[in-house]
Amino acid sequence: MKLFKAVFLALLLMTGAAKAQYSAQNDAAYMATLKAVADYKIGDEENLKDVEALRANQRFLLDLRKMLDKLSNRRSKNSTNTRVYKILLKAGKEIYNELK
Repeated sequence: MKLFKAVFLALLLMTGAAKAQYSAQNDAAYMATLKAVADYKIGDEENLKDVEALRANQRFLLDLRKMLDKLSNRRSKNSTNTRVYKILLKAGKEIYNELK
């Protein structure tokens, strides 16, 4: 009976770990999709001229650096970082599902 409980508990833990890994893989797929679509659209003929003008705009680049300084790639408890990450995941999921 103890062996059964131990095996059952181990299976439950593995199921939880598998769900977490599956969720993490989905999150990665959504982020990768978002980046690929953004890169594709930035290179779009309609957007390219405006994007190049922004890249040459020193004021925009300075503001962009200040905005990015508020973010961190480390999984911190920074609320801004967490909100931005959730927004990106949501957008990536919507685009992923739209294009799938």
